[in-house]
Amino acid sequence: MRSLDAIFAPNAIAVIGASTTPGKVGYDIFANILKGGYQGTLYPVNPAARSILSMRAYPSVSEIPDAVDLAIIVLSADATLKAVEESARKGVKGVVIVSAGFREVGKKGLEAENRIVSICREAGIRVVGPNCLGVINPLPQVSMNASFSARMPNPGNISFISQSGALCTAVLDFAADRGFGFSKFISIGNKADVDEIDLLQYLHEDADTAVIMIYVEELRKGAEFISAARQVTAGDRPTPILVVKSGRTGAGALAAASHTGALAGTEAVYDAIFKQSGIIRAESVNELFDFAHAFAYKQESPLGKMRRKLPSGKRVAIVTNAGGPGILATDMTVSADLELARFSEETIEKLAMALPSTANLRNPVDVIGDATQDRYENALWAVIQDPGVDGALVILTPQSMTNALGTAEAIVRVARGTHKPIICCFMGVVDVSPGVRYLQKHGYPVYQFPENAAKAMGALYRYAGWLDRAELRESPVAHDSGRAASIISGCLAAGKTHIGEIEGNEILKCYGFDVLPTRLAESEDAAVLIAAEFGLPVAMKIVSPQILHKTDAGGVVVGIKSDREVRQAFRDIVKRAASYNPDAVIQGVLVQKMSLPGEEVILGLNRYAMGPLLMFGMGGIFVEVFQDVAFRLAPIGKAEADGMIREIKSFRLLSGFRGRPMADLAALERALVNLSALAVNHPEISEMDINPILVHPEGEGATAVDCRIILKRPG
Repeated sequence: MRSLDAIFAPNAIAVIGASTTPGKVGYDIFANILKGGYQGTLYPVNPAARSILSMRAYPSVSEIPDAVDLAIIVLSADATLKAVEESARKGVKGVVIVSAGFREVGKKGLEAENRIVSICREAGIRVVGPNCLGVINPLPQVSMNASFSARMPNPGNISFISQSGALCTAVLDFAADRGFGFSKFISIGNKADVDEIDLLQYLHEDADTAVIMIYVEELRKGAEFISAARQVTAGDRPTPILVVKSGRTGAGALAAASHTGALAGTEAVYDAIFKQSGIIRAESVNELFDFAHAFAYKQESPLGKMRRKLPSGKRVAIVTNAGGPGILATDMTVSADLELARFSEETIEKLAMALPSTANLRNPVDVIGDATQDRYENALWAVIQDPGVDGALVILTPQSMTNALGTAEAIVRVARGTHKPIICCFMGVVDVSPGVRYLQKHGYPVYQFPENAAKAMGALYRYAGWLDRAELRESPVAHDSGRAASIISGCLAAGKTHIGEIEGNEILKCYGFDVLPTRLAESEDAAVLIAAEFGLPVAMKIVSPQILHKTDAGGVVVGIKSDREVRQAFRDIVKRAASYNPDAVIQGVLVQKMSLPGEEVILGLNRYAMGPLLMFGMGGIFVEVFQDVAFRLAPIGKAEADGMIREIKSFRLLSGFRGRPMADLAALERALVNLSALAVNHPEISEMDINPILVHPEGEGATAVDCRIILKRPG
């Protein structure tokens, strides 16, 4: 990805469309590069101008006498195409198209954008944009503000990628107010060529980038993005990725026909992508910066090396000089999926020796309002050395006897002697500012409010969990994808897009699912014969293309134990189905062998532009009531399958809760991996529910009881 050096660290820049009129984008971008102290050579291109800001202007990029690495194009859409062609002939290596009027305006604009990309790919040119703010590299060796934002950010070790140019200007203001610095700052606009994947790979190799932040509106390549992001967040040199995404709504799921579709929606897709990539999602730009604050700093280890300290668990100790903020921090710690550490008796004895009798020795430790830096230091040493503590949160409120600077110095002394992370909250502004500056100077996260500090510690914990996750060995599984494809194509050829157990069970068997013996009965007599063959008891279900949710129509009867009950069930099911939907075509009643007992779960998939989204949760009729489900984007392996199973709140029901037998989790993992393969291999499957799957006790497998598949021809 070194080809992007021409964009982020060019030796020479041509601004094509540079203007002589202040306030125009072409003028502002040129002026920003010039005033930002750009370390390379800058050329304005404008055939109607002799000079711009006292620098000689050139009629075209081809007339610039020296080599040009980067062309910034600020022209109309029609003129941009010509400028790109000239840049290609000139040997330009990178192009940033600030101009709008391309894919975002319709078909004609998209055609122009595609033509530009085609020219550039043939010439080996990378393109950022169109319709973007530009690119900024504030590091002193480059000092380039090639954007129409007048604010040049401070240099730092955070890189920021945004799809929104308008948001970029607000973020730059926000960062300046909080003292943040950047390594790279880029607005990608329409992503005609360079996209998030290219930038993640480039920034991962960038020695100046310690943390990557992204503002996302949409991703177009789900599986590719996951693969690239995983290499960044968990590769040889892990780099945290923090993301904030616009549009947290479930509106996209409202029209779905399956349980999975009804519960999914595009936000479930993005949540799945971020989880599978090891990306930490923030709820707001403010929270994004809070998290970056914790991840960007590398603290000195006991061995004297600078490293990012991450908690090995979720047990947090809180040291505070005020009860109220300590209680607030306690609440937020639990909300951030952390827990208060329980101190050993040895730790409590150390605290008792170091603190006054009025102090609280339990977690949170209250060192009392008159605490000096020595009292803070002794208390922090005591708790951070406790084996049951994974990290510490230190809160200081300014009081008349408080020495903020001395306390900050004490915190740094303790932190240098431990591998555990310490995050600080110095409440207030003026009175605590010397301590805040000292902590920031020495690389320690410090926040103004305890809830921000607790959430940041929670983000560190989640990332540590990602790095430590167990990778499960994958065993190759043979699937009969050819037979499954034949069944699917046969259904489509017959105009059948909604299929149930008859064809559905055959497809599931092709992918290693255990299914129950099932056969269609078109009469009471046939039902009796089938039930006798399977052996009583049996279950019976309505079969009609117009009735997707059988239970809603009263179309399911289970535990049928005699021939008389079989006949009665047949009549009742048909009657209720006809009443439920008088227009329904009733093909008959399925007779199905009863399964062994087990916990009911649901597996499903729903297809999106970014790929097939898999769902797992507790099944039966309660799936949409409790909505206790987990999602991942296919393909997945055993590690992701295991994560899905353990993610739902009801997991305890599968893990031997209150005397229940331990469920066969290995069989569930296999089922999810098999479903993933089914989803990837057969794009004709638009939506699918396997509900319920009965998970039997450990070692006894899992049985698919009911399934529903909705087909759609790809494209």
